[in-house]
Amino acid sequence: MTGPDAATAVTACGQAAKAAAPHVAAAPAEAVDAALHGMARRLGEAAPAVLAANAADVAAGEAAGLGRGLLDRLALGEARIAEMARQISLLAGSPFPPACRRIRDLPGGFFLAERRVPVGVIGANYEARPNVTVDVASQLLKSRNAGVLRTGAAALRSAVALFDHVIAPALTGAGLDAGVLQLVRSADRQAAVELVSRPGLIPLVILRGSGDTTRSLAAAAARHGVRTLAHADGGGVLYLDRAADPALAAELITGSLDRLGVCNRLNLLLVHAEVWDRMVGVAEQALRARGVAASMPPHDHPLGHEWALDAGREATVTVAPVDGPAQAAAVANQETSGLAASVVTADPDAAREFLDAYAGTGAFWNASTRLLDGFKLRGVPETGINVDHVPGPRGPVTFEDLCLRQYVVTPANADGSPPASS
Repeated sequence: MTGPDAATAVTACGQAAKAAAPHVAAAPAEAVDAALHGMARRLGEAAPAVLAANAADVAAGEAAGLGRGLLDRLALGEARIAEMARQISLLAGSPFPPACRRIRDLPGGFFLAERRVPVGVIGANYEARPNVTVDVASQLLKSRNAGVLRTGAAALRSAVALFDHVIAPALTGAGLDAGVLQLVRSADRQAAVELVSRPGLIPLVILRGSGDTTRSLAAAAARHGVRTLAHADGGGVLYLDRAADPALAAELITGSLDRLGVCNRLNLLLVHAEVWDRMVGVAEQALRARGVAASMPPHDHPLGHEWALDAGREATVTVAPVDGPAQAAAVANQETSGLAASVVTADPDAAREFLDAYAGTGAFWNASTRLLDGFKLRGVPETGINVDHVPGPRGPVTFEDLCLRQYVVTPANADGSPPASS
């Protein structure tokens, strides 16, 4: 498709979603949860069609030379589909946050309340991650927002199958307007730029992905006045303190590398200089057990280089010495995106020093950075992760975060009549 065709496709999706947005904003909770249960059920029923589409995507990706990290993100399977369905079922059972909460009484017989208001239409751009199609669609629906989803060519067949066999039928089956969730059915990369260029139609866009593409889309969105929730770079940091237990260190290293293509995998391993000789041996053995190479000093790349995006070298972890918890936290703050970092130590003082100094979205003590995930942390799928240093949701973003805050001042009398004189 050409650029103008991509523009037309995004505009049409945005207009359809905007037209349906008021209906989903007013939808009964029972209808929303019924649609989510319908998605979970249809994932199982439509698994053959979805897996066939995904197999075609994977074959095309292999032929195009996609790296191991992207292929890991792209491939579905019966186990992943079952897990997607399980998570959506749990989301359907999650309580809705209160639509309004009273904050305080005001002078003159008034009181202040805070109301949650849907954004309206939220966009989402993601690449070779077909599961995100359902994750984001379900989160937008639960938050009573309409949505325009766009994925790249690598996962487009899978996304179309999920929309046609799972998402749209579930919405219709629950009595909701299927137009509330739209998929941009264009493989043209220009569609991603168009998605972040329409503040009147799509004022907020979730950018799921990594690297220069996400950074450029965030910059384009800012130029057009579109807000984004995004992280362009990922990679978890693990710091082995001088009081680190070697067995636990090995366990966390191997556990943090169960998948190479995810953003919260181990990317940078820092080791206290006083135990470097002993702990590097432990680390190298644990890395070899996963078939992962260690990039040792002196490095010919930045310490925060994200290996998951380095085609052909995804199975690599950078290893470097530091002088202690404070320097480890400083390196994590300065050399990485600030996604997640963990300290391994039996010394509470060292742990506190590291946790107090680290400014990223997820800080862990004797735990894997793989826990930085909306479902693992908060019990529901995530729409994305935000690492911006601004007020608002940071870290894994879920449906509870996808709202606007409105202050409402009303008379203290429930019926709106003037307050009684004192």
